[in-house]
Amino acid sequence: MARLVKDIKRIALIAHDNMKEGLIDWCMQHKAALELHDLCGTGTTSRLIQESTGLRVKSFLSGPLGGDQQIGASLAEGRLDMVIFFSDPLTAQPHDPDVKALLRIAQVYDVPIALNRSSADFFVTSPNFAREYEYEPHMVDGKKHKGRG
Repeated sequence: MARLVKDIKRIALIAHDNMKEGLIDWCMQHKAALELHDLCGTGTTSRLIQESTGLRVKSFLSGPLGGDQQIGASLAEGRLDMVIFFSDPLTAQPHDPDVKALLRIAQVYDVPIALNRSSADFFVTSPNFAREYEYEPHMVDGKKHKGRG
C-alpha cells in the first residue's frame, strides 16, 4: 500500500503540559511555513496554538482522553503525514502507553516524527517540507514481516 505525502502536508502538533509554551513559540517562529499546510493537534495544545498564533488547527481529544490514539489511528489510515511532538522526557505521563503506541505507529508507517525543537526545526527547513515537494515513504510490508519484535 503506497502512500504519497502531497504538497500540502497534514501535520499533527502535540505537546506535553510542560512543553506547550515551547511548541507555541516554535509555531510562531515558523508560522509562515505552517500556515501553508493542514494542522491538527490534541485538545488543549491545538486550542492554545490557535489562540496564540492565529493558525488554524483542527482539534482532537486531549491526549490523556484519547487524542494520542486518535492521531495514531489517523497515521495508520494515511490521513496524517507528519507529527511534531514536543514531549517531556523528565516528567512521568499518566497516558504513557498511548504515547508509546503513537510512536510505534509512526515507525510502522514510516511517518516523520519530531520529538524536540531541533528535529522540528530540521523538518520545517527541509526541502521535503516545501509545498511543491511530494514524498513517498518506505513502509514496512506487514504481510512479509515475520518477526515478533
